[in-house]
Amino acid sequence: MRAVMIAVFASAVSMAPHVASAQDAAKGQQLYAAQKCSMCHQVAGKGNKLSVLDGVGAKLTADQIKEWLMDPAAAAEKAKSTKKPLMPKTYAKLPPADIDALVAYMQSLK
Repeated sequence: MRAVMIAVFASAVSMAPHVASAQDAAKGQQLYAAQKCSMCHQVAGKGNKLSVLDGVGAKLTADQIKEWLMDPAAAAEKAKSTKKPLMPKTYAKLPPADIDALVAYMQSLK
């Protein structure tokens, strides 16, 4: 019985959503710089002022931010955004851990 309970608990833990840490946000900030996101976006006064990301973590959920990275056309349509050009789809090709880190960084911008 105990073995069954341990297996059920382990399964539930593995299915739990990823909780972002300060380490994830720091990695996301490094990826933001490496991916040259500041060419189109601005954070803390640095970068392109046409798409300011300050406060994005208070405005969008983690899932919404992830959608902007994975499927920018769908996210723009849902948000009724008219900004051009759309974000490139290239971020969807990043490893899942990198996407999670970028989301954690965006969530830290409150």
